Amino acid sequence: MRLLFALPGFHRVDRGAEIALLAVARELALSGELVTVIGSGDPRPDVPYHFRRVSSLSRERFEGFPKFPPLREETAWEDATFATNLILKERLSDFDATITCAFPFTHWALRLKSPARAAHVFVTQNGDWPSFNNASEYKFFNCDGLVCTNPEYFARNRQQWRCALIPNGVDTLRFAPGPSSRERFGLPTKGPVVLMVSALIESKRVLDGIRAVAEFEDAFLVVAGDGPLKDEARDLASNLLPGRYRQFAVPASEMPYLYRSVDVFLHLSKAESFGNVFLEAAACGLPIIAHDSDRLRWILGTDQYLCDTEDRQQLWQCLHSAISSGKKSAQLQMERFAWPLIATQYRVFIEAILSER
Repeated sequence: MRLLFALPGFHRVDRGAEIALLAVARELALSGELVTVIGSGDPRPDVPYHFRRVSSLSRERFEGFPKFPPLREETAWEDATFATNLILKERLSDFDATITCAFPFTHWALRLKSPARAAHVFVTQNGDWPSFNNASEYKFFNCDGLVCTNPEYFARNRQQWRCALIPNGVDTLRFAPGPSSRERFGLPTKGPVVLMVSALIESKRVLDGIRAVAEFEDAFLVVAGDGPLKDEARDLASNLLPGRYRQFAVPASEMPYLYRSVDVFLHLSKAESFGNVFLEAAACGLPIIAHDSDRLRWILGTDQYLCDTEDRQQLWQCLHSAISSGKKSAQLQMERFAWPLIATQYRVFIEAILSER
């Protein structure tokens, strides 16, 4: 199959969606499929797929821009500049299928440029609202296949779209228990260290995490991420966690070492479509504190610290229990999330779509 993966951040940033779709692209290319990846970054050595660069302006440039439909946030502005260049510079009619999770502009560009030949697969990495919402720009959503990253999305969309329930994966060769490297990241050698890996945006509730960890006198909090709330987070931590806080962006290559250097993983978002960070933390043997939901229990099972994280007492109790418990390995739960297995599910789904066309 001739497959095209398109996303503005490919080869420029390593966020959850980029990591997940590039892992699928890599495995499909290694298995013999003809895979092309289009992104706004630079070529990388030793990748098995063909990469083409299409420029876009990064979302950070648009943090202060006005927000209105369909340009509701800085990610949409980034998507719009990428999609414009995609339309102007790329010929997309030679592919059997196109794959993206960017809506609306990259999605529309792919449909516009290859309406007659290529099947279009949309992946719900950032949510499934385009697939069922009929307001504003969402009424113009259409696809030949919808990859649902959790059972809730699958149940909601299976009647309207051809759907497949396919989770994200994790590289268990990289993410695994190992020795701590606290000095590598300037972390204290003594005392419990809590880690949040998150974009600094409202929905991730990093500020709530700072407030929660502040209730433990000896706990140190690390936030690995960036975003519009970065300055607000630093100001809050300077008041509530003086000398017990570090905030920085960490390259993807360093993330396994960071996970191994902390004691507890904390993630408070209530709206994750999947959350690669949960798998990465679990594979490294960390106890996980997160907001209780059916989709998260589907990913992690029940052997973690899941609670109503908006309830201050419940969150305190989970933090206390996780800090006291020490690390525990969750490697045995990782087998179904191996990237080669995930990529095989993508292949089977796309082949079925093409066979019907």
